[in-house]
Amino acid sequence: MQAEWILLALSPVFLTLVALECWYGLRLRLDWYQWRDTLANAALALMHQAAELLTLLLLLPFYWWLFQYRLLDIPLNAWTLLLAFLMQDFLYYWFHRASHHIRWFWASHIVHHSSRHLNFSTAFRQSLMYPVSGMWLFWLPMMLLGFSPWLVLAVVALNLAFQFFVHTQAVQKLGWLEWVLNTPSHHRVHHASNSRYIDKNFGGVLILWDKLFGTFAAESSEEACRYGITTDFQSYNPLIITFDEWRLLWLDWRQAKGWRRKLAVLVAAPAKAVPSQAQAEANASDKKQAIKVE
Repeated sequence: MQAEWILLALSPVFLTLVALECWYGLRLRLDWYQWRDTLANAALALMHQAAELLTLLLLLPFYWWLFQYRLLDIPLNAWTLLLAFLMQDFLYYWFHRASHHIRWFWASHIVHHSSRHLNFSTAFRQSLMYPVSGMWLFWLPMMLLGFSPWLVLAVVALNLAFQFFVHTQAVQKLGWLEWVLNTPSHHRVHHASNSRYIDKNFGGVLILWDKLFGTFAAESSEEACRYGITTDFQSYNPLIITFDEWRLLWLDWRQAKGWRRKLAVLVAAPAKAVPSQAQAEANASDKKQAIKVE
């Protein structure tokens, strides 16, 4: 599996950076890491990788079957590789945006946002339920167009590998790269639960999609990012982190009367769009502090 080998080959780099960031944060006496949170991230990563491997084994025959009905025979060269990268990053933007606006997808993606810390280990905090919610569906247009399944999976893996490096508070703004790429500054905004930052910066590698489709927000020096989700959820149990939102979704779906309401439960905007009382008070406090600064 080329995609799995790409991430496996980079794992020493990832783990080294986690150790260096942890050491640097401790040296500066910053609370970037909390040991129970980091252990939960590691457990979630192992669960996610096991689910991904099983999913690939099950889906590969379907991918190659679908590839028979491709519109084009796309040759492999530098230009088509660039096209594959751009198309996959574009599709990732829409997957990521859907994951914040449709509760069925959010039930998996909430795992990644549920930590109140942001560090390199947060990149490992993924859900084993992505295959169930259907992340893989977003890559099918590339195969139907004419990109081979192996190439699509490799580009997906490279996109996800890049995103590891934006999960940090140790790197500030990167000059002109902020105009083009998803950077640590942009991704801190994405993970923030402040009202001004919610549902912003969905890009994987490029931030251009957010600027094009109106979902971009810059990190403000007047309002620090607060990480986590807008509810009061907090757990270090990987199973609770993975399945709590699915449990709530099931309860709401079961209570809904009629198929229209049941469908509405699945496609409705997630409850995280409505801040909890604690979050609302924090937002009000941030606004007051911003006014004082001005």
